[in-house]
Amino acid sequence: MTDLSDLPPVWSGRRALAAWPLVPLAAALALWGYAVRHTDVSALDDFGLVTALHPAFWAGLAVLTAGFWLTVRDPRRPGGWSAAYVLGLLVMERATQAVLYPTPLYAWAWKHDGVVDHLLTAGGLQTAAEVGDMAVYDQWPGFFAAQAALVRLLGVDSAAMYMAWWPLASSLMLLLPLLLIYRTFTEDRRLIWTGVWLFFVANWVGQDYFSPQSVAFALHLGVLAVVLRRYGRSGGARRRGQAVWTAVIVVMVTAIVISHQLTPGMLVVSLLALCLLRRHRDWVPVVTTVVIFLAWCLTAALPFLSAAMPDMIRSVGDVGGNVSTGYGTTPTGTGAVATSWAARLLSGSVLLLAVAGIWRQRVLRHRAMPLLLIAAAPLPMLVASSYGSEMIFRVLMFMLPGAAFFAAAALLPKVRTLAAEASPAPAGPAGSRGRSAVRRGLAAWVAPVVLVAGTLAFVPSYSGKDRINYFPPQEVALVQQLFDEAPEGSLVVAANRNYPLAYASYGDIDHYWFLDDERSHIDRIVADPAGTLAEDMAGLDGPGRAYLLFSQGQLANSTMNGQLTEAQLTGIERSVAASARFRRVAGNSAGTVYELRPEGGTER
Repeated sequence: MTDLSDLPPVWSGRRALAAWPLVPLAAALALWGYAVRHTDVSALDDFGLVTALHPAFWAGLAVLTAGFWLTVRDPRRPGGWSAAYVLGLLVMERATQAVLYPTPLYAWAWKHDGVVDHLLTAGGLQTAAEVGDMAVYDQWPGFFAAQAALVRLLGVDSAAMYMAWWPLASSLMLLLPLLLIYRTFTEDRRLIWTGVWLFFVANWVGQDYFSPQSVAFALHLGVLAVVLRRYGRSGGARRRGQAVWTAVIVVMVTAIVISHQLTPGMLVVSLLALCLLRRHRDWVPVVTTVVIFLAWCLTAALPFLSAAMPDMIRSVGDVGGNVSTGYGTTPTGTGAVATSWAARLLSGSVLLLAVAGIWRQRVLRHRAMPLLLIAAAPLPMLVASSYGSEMIFRVLMFMLPGAAFFAAAALLPKVRTLAAEASPAPAGPAGSRGRSAVRRGLAAWVAPVVLVAGTLAFVPSYSGKDRINYFPPQEVALVQQLFDEAPEGSLVVAANRNYPLAYASYGDIDHYWFLDDERSHIDRIVADPAGTLAEDMAGLDGPGRAYLLFSQGQLANSTMNGQLTEAQLTGIERSVAASARFRRVAGNSAGTVYELRPEGGTER
């Protein structure tokens, strides 16, 4: 017989200790799985997903954050555990909506799906004479052409088949360049992974959806990673490989320039900021970017820029106007205001932590100065343009990689840079060591509390407006029915463009959103809805027809963004329903479609 006592233990204490980070990670994901199975999104209120989520989700997020903090601070843990926790965070942050909602979020994502579909249908780029204002997408077609190719490659009907998962995919695209940038300045994995965590937690702006910006931002970080690691320093090895890295930059910059209007400008100011430092003063990247950018602006993008230039010039220097929200973009109602303030507090806290990190960790002021300049570089863009009332959000997003790095430094007792790792600072006097011990003890509790609070605050910041952004299957089906039955040359009228498929068949069907009009005309519609709308929709040549769409998404957007109240929109629909000028042609629980009768009121 074999003496079992002679066999080595299957699960030794050392192995158990090494694998303990798996326990909170698995517990957090189990709580997340339970929560998504028991969350009902059929009746969202003005707090969006915040009040709909099962309590187990919040518990899981807290457990995940606590486990990450305990793991990342332990020098005995390999970096793979920190990476696993960050991936778990991305699943809980970016995959929850894809799992919960049966249809993709965001009207803008549906719009981009319409552009991809139009590109596939038309078979090529078109001009403003053919597709009107939508020609702007044909002048920056990089993202849409790539998606059209992907749709063909996958053999799916449209990009809508996978765009619900795009926030997770685009966030994963950011991970590698972000790690490369941070590792340029430190090998302190606590600082690297805490910075990555804070970046994803504070990146609530919502530009990770199915959009050119999501890919352009990842490429922007990729260019910065190459420049920081391969340019501007003396050394034969670096110089010999520069031709290859210049070619890599040309490819990435070209992809950015042909896909997105704003990101090339952000990249130029970031590269110019790096040139302020002697050790990164290499003009090849910035000149390459400027040449490619100007070449595209003066050729393919010239029609749009020529028309938009007067407005662009007027906005230069108007900082107040560039950062203001304006009509139709002002949070209205308890839920919208509360979630908006949660986002502001989250961003403000990260920026304040970044300032604290710069002040506390003096070694970073010099060693990580390039990253500090990159973080500050987007600020002048607030003087340049409003970018459709979104510039302040885009500036915040482009500042975030640098801000998150320094904010992470504020949460750690002492960080190491590449130049300082081999030369630890000498110990101070006994009194100062005692005070330092007290501060470290306080920080040991403050830092994890701040990290957990920030991670939880991401949810209302990112998902607090899901009542606006989510379109139930009934609404998708209603709008799809409308566009399937509308003859070529028809007109679709709606309060605003916040509904799915709003740009479907935009090459054949015209659109009119009456809340985009002057306030005086909107007041006329509110005073005499059926009469004013009938006048606006009249005069359409056959065989096209004029349709009026009321939907759940339009109502949510109008009431939560300070357009018309629910009573006003309901009054407009009641007036149309009672008018002999209109007839109801389709409807369900998510909305109704009316058709304008021809002159004389006869049936078609």
